[in-house]
Order: sequence, then structure tokens, then C-alpha cells
Amino acid sequence: MKTMEIVFLLIFFPFTLSGKHSLKFFFTVSSGVKNFPDFVGVGMVDEVPAGYCDTNSKTAEGKQDWSQKIFEDDPQHLEWYTQRCLLHQYEYKAQIDILKQQLNQTEGVHIFQRMNGCEWDDETGEVNGFVQFGYDGEDFIVFDLKTLTWIAPKPQAVITKHKRDRERPNNERWKNFLTQQCPEFVKRYLDLGKSSLLRTEFPSVSLLQKTPSSPVSCHATGFYPHRAMMFWRKDGEELHEDVEHREILPNHDGSFQMSVDLNLSSVTPEDWRRYECVFHLSGAKYDIVTKLDKTVIRTNCVSPSESPAGPVIGGVVGLLLLLAVCITGVFIWRRRDNGFRPANSSDSSSSDPSSVRDAALN
Repeated sequence: MKTMEIVFLLIFFPFTLSGKHSLKFFFTVSSGVKNFPDFVGVGMVDEVPAGYCDTNSKTAEGKQDWSQKIFEDDPQHLEWYTQRCLLHQYEYKAQIDILKQQLNQTEGVHIFQRMNGCEWDDETGEVNGFVQFGYDGEDFIVFDLKTLTWIAPKPQAVITKHKRDRERPNNERWKNFLTQQCPEFVKRYLDLGKSSLLRTEFPSVSLLQKTPSSPVSCHATGFYPHRAMMFWRKDGEELHEDVEHREILPNHDGSFQMSVDLNLSSVTPEDWRRYECVFHLSGAKYDIVTKLDKTVIRTNCVSPSESPAGPVIGGVVGLLLLLAVCITGVFIWRRRDNGFRPANSSDSSSSDPSSVRDAALN
């Protein structure tokens, strides 16, 4: 189960996180993949897996306490959602067989996906919805919500486009779901799961450096949710050169961590004061700004003068000692760096569209 979940897939004081919130559904059918469910359905609320179903379990399940409670309080909805997942299983298995035949594919691994959902801005009330199908990692056909027609990015999808364009009532149902029902579901889920979905934690931010010649890494850990960004700036302007952004990674407690490195090889010590690291959490009213200061950088490499033997050892012996200390520091740093990248995050997966039964999953 965790393998499938991986596929689909910063602390001052708490406050309500405002901004954009989303509800997204992912349905995937695979062909030629061993030891993997043929069909998987996943639902995400604000990118947090809320519900899940597949051909092995043959039933829907909540992946969060609040989403599981919905199923427990509404058994009919649980049954409906389970049946809907099983229905799409057969529908999309047939679709992948049609595409394989149409593209003259007899062997190999093939993936057919549907992604749909909406994004709601709780400040402006703006709603955006989408429906798209993909095949083997590429867009196959996309719904145009404004014209209620379908777009075929690939020639092989033109036949399907014309067929769906003629299904006007079905396209109207999609419009109703994406612009009316889906936003209501988002609001309901945010209310039911606000203790976790609207949880906000700011990170602790540190400046780290392996050796005096290494880039300085601005490292933030312990933030939530994962919708965050971090960057270096000079004289108030964001830097793009000599900067390396690292991916956001999960911590064992469900929070996240991220780093952005700055190469200072061409920067004089006098100019360090012009640099600062900025952490921004989506929806937050303020940023965490950390000035580039040599005195606060954490490192495992020490100079001879800082070592107990420093004043005594000189010349070549001192140089060898410094080298040894630095090598040891790098080794220790790497061990610590492994600690910065936990193996996996908390359990998660699909969603549960409450009253989607009218139009949600066509």
C-alpha cells in the first residue's frame, strides 16, 4: 500500500492559513505492472491524501481521521464511493485496452490516468476546475471549462475529443461539479479536518556549511504545510545565479524540510552582509529572514586556532591537523545529512467526494 501511496503522490504561534485550497482526484489504471494494483483511486485535499481505493482492497478507506469519520458517519456514501471506484476500474481498463490497440501496442508497461478537481480561494472566492486524461505520462485529452469542449494535444485523441464534444449533457455535469459541488466539498473537508488541514507551523532556520569553501546552505525544518518557498536575495533582490534549490522532504512527524544553497566562492567577506535567506509559507502574513552572518553558521570544520592543539602545532603539522579535522567534519556532516532525509512520511492516499454522486466522476 505504501508503495502506491508514494507513487501518487515550516514554530511560532498557530493561525488559520488563508489562500487557495484544493480538492483533487486521481484515478490510475496500469497494464504490465507486476505486483501492483490494476486500478487505484486517490483523493487529495490541499495535497494531503484523504481517501484511497484499489482493486486489491475492493473498498474505499479514509486516510485521515477526519475523512475516515465521514465514511463511518455515512455508510451509504462509503458504499457509493466504493462502487464508483469499482465502476471506473472496469471503464478505464477497457479504455487502456482500446488505446493499446489503437496505437498498436502489444507489450510493455502502460498507464492511463484521470485527474480532476478544483481550487478555491477563500479570500477572493475564485474557483478553478480541471479534468484531464493522460496516457503513458503525457496529456491525452483535456476539458476546456470555458467552452465545455475537449482539447486533444495528440492526434490519437482526436476521435475521443469529437465523441466527448457531442456529449453535451455530460459536459454540463462536469461544469456543475467543478464550479459548484467541488468547492462545497473543499469547504466541508476544511471544516471537518481543520485541526490538521489548517494546521500551521513555522520552521527553525539554520545556516549550514560543510567546509569554509563549501556553499552555505539555508536549511528550514519543521514547517507545515508543504506549500512553502525559500530563496536567497542580495540587496533585497532575489538571486538566481549561484543558487541551488533542493526539494521539499517530509519529516517523521509529518512536517517538512527544505534547503537552498548559496555559492559564495566569488563573494568577498565584506559583501556577506548584503545577503539574506528568506523563507515564505503560503498564506502567511510574514516571512522568516535570516541574514548571512559568519558567526551563526553551523559547521563541523574548525580552524587550528580554535582547536585545543592549535596554539602548539604549527607549519606542516598544523596543516595536516586542519585537513584531518575537516575530513572528519565532512564525514559527520554526511551522517547528519542522512538524518535530514527521513525514509517516508505519514500514512496517506485517496479522497472521498462527499455528494459527488450527482456528477463527480463521469
